[in-house]
Amino acid sequence: MTDIADLVRARVRSPRAIAAAAAARRRPAGLLGDHGKLMIIAADHPARGALRAGSDALAMANRADLLDRIRTALDRPGVNGVLGTADVLEDLLLLGALDGKVVIGSMNRGGLAGTAFEIDDRFTGYDAGSIEAAGFAGGKMLLRIDPDDPGTVSTLESCGRAVTELAGRGLMAMVEPFLSHRVGGRVRNELSAEAMIRATTVAAGLGSTSAYTWLKVPVVPDMERVMAATTLPALILGGEVTADADAAYARWAKALSLPTVQGLVIGRSLLYPPDGDVAGAVDRAVSLL
Repeated sequence: MTDIADLVRARVRSPRAIAAAAAARRRPAGLLGDHGKLMIIAADHPARGALRAGSDALAMANRADLLDRIRTALDRPGVNGVLGTADVLEDLLLLGALDGKVVIGSMNRGGLAGTAFEIDDRFTGYDAGSIEAAGFAGGKMLLRIDPDDPGTVSTLESCGRAVTELAGRGLMAMVEPFLSHRVGGRVRNELSAEAMIRATTVAAGLGSTSAYTWLKVPVVPDMERVMAATTLPALILGGEVTADADAAYARWAKALSLPTVQGLVIGRSLLYPPDGDVAGAVDRAVSLL
């Protein structure tokens, strides 16, 4: 069990311990695991105020519980990476949980869930320089394209710049694109094949080079058409926790058969499974690889 008191004590008395832990961390030999794919646990939701998992609106609000779940997932065979914001990744560094793992820093968390400025998703987290300094493998950015919201262009510009800056350091740029609209005042992602094709092609063209760009995409109907729109490697995201876990795993398995798809980046679906068995949920996802 994670001892919050120990983490707080380290942050109060020795904040430099975080950088020291990052410097001492054993780095992975490459991006791919022994199964030849990437299997990443996503844990960057809280920084955007998105704490819900299933029916629990504050599921991710208990940090010790969240860290315990992440550590359980990272300890399972076949899980070779984690995605998070600085606060989460630094807790994991202090706990010694990132040795040998591919670590991706989350970059733009400014588009807080449920706000009027949600589409203007500014870069409030990691930047390329801090990702490089920490010895991480890359940075992830969320790109929601709303044709009716002028805030989209600011996010596009910022994502393009981040792709270029990461590539200049030889680091992965993980771009998560959606075509989005406001429905009843809330931002909703359009999960049709046509919408994802448009979003994917826009994301693939960001920056001065696509050499280090990977896409993070949901499974939608006609996934073959979506993945045929690009030659960039893609990772499948898990999305919301669902009571029908069998259907979710079947969709992931089908997507993984496509040549573009190179692994999974899944958070709440594995960290907060309906039956509470994190290890079992993770092992099942790894078995798909």
